[in-house]
Amino acid sequence: MNTILIATDGSPAAREAVEFGVELAAEHDAAVVLVHVVPRADLVGMNGFGLVAAVGAVRHEPNPGDYEALREAEEIAQEYGVRVRSKLLAGDVSDEIVTYADDIRADLTIVGSRGRSGIACALLGSVSRDVLAESKRPVLVVRGRAAAEALVTWAAGGGDRQEVTP
Repeated sequence: MNTILIATDGSPAAREAVEFGVELAAEHDAAVVLVHVVPRADLVGMNGFGLVAAVGAVRHEPNPGDYEALREAEEIAQEYGVRVRSKLLAGDVSDEIVTYADDIRADLTIVGSRGRSGIACALLGSVSRDVLAESKRPVLVVRGRAAAEALVTWAAGGGDRQEVTP
């Protein structure tokens, strides 16, 4: 294994995926490529006499906050002495992750899972599920402690809710 692509959005689940991926890279002397995906456009309300009359879109301009998840992940990689580089991508999250993994010929793509299920997953979708479905390369989904703790909390509460969110 030479190259591991790790997607991050700065969430606790993504941080766990980064930690797992960096440890794996250290064990295999592999390089890590970190990616974070931002939207191509930002939606903005357009006022009409004090009411939101329509929604428009403007091109998303990268800002310092867009790079924060990458900076945090880079720090983790540097603690392990792993070779690391970062890339900010723009577009559909799962499409960009899969395409970039192909472009760099990643040996493994790692994504975190927030543990959404049921209605939340159906309404919001799942980046990890979409990456698994679209990728022709190996994908590892890290369902971290945050998701596991939420599941335990859900089960302890009788398990009558339709979604699990950490």
